[in-house]
Parts: sequence; C-alpha cells; structure tokens
Amino acid sequence: MEGLNMTRGIHCKMPKGAFYVFPCIKELGMSSQQFSERLLEEGKVSVTPGTAFGKCGEGYVRIAYSQRNTDDIKKGLDRITSVVGKK
Repeated sequence: MEGLNMTRGIHCKMPKGAFYVFPCIKELGMSSQQFSERLLEEGKVSVTPGTAFGKCGEGYVRIAYSQRNTDDIKKGLDRITSVVGKK
C-alpha cells in the first residue's frame, strides 16, 4: 500500500480482507484500459482495467497480490513506479 501511494498519480485505500487492491489512477489522465495496456507493454505488469467491473470502475485498476513471494510483489511495484514515476 505504501509503495502504491508513493507512486505518482496513484491513490489506494487499504483493502479489508481481499487479495487485491483497487487503486485510483484518475490523476494519470488516461483511461483504465490505456493504463493497463501501458503497464503491460512498458513494465511487463498485468492489471485489470476497472471497467471490467462495470462503468463505475473507470479510473481504477485491480491489482492482485496473491503471490506469496513478497520479492515478486516488490518487483511488480518497482515496474509500476518505473512506468509512471514517484510522487
């Protein structure tokens, strides 16, 4: 959570018991689909556009963290930050 919230244009609340987060990316100025595609192409990180969960999901992406290896989670976060930058 701390790492996501330290990333430029991303704001995320602490989930309550889930294995995924749903951060807001509205400040980045792109659709959730555009952001998801950019992350995949440039950072090799796969996230789900918020619109996959309905039109109210626009401006959000779903990021799963079910991976038990925290090093892999940190690598993914580093890749996200490398694509959009730090605050």
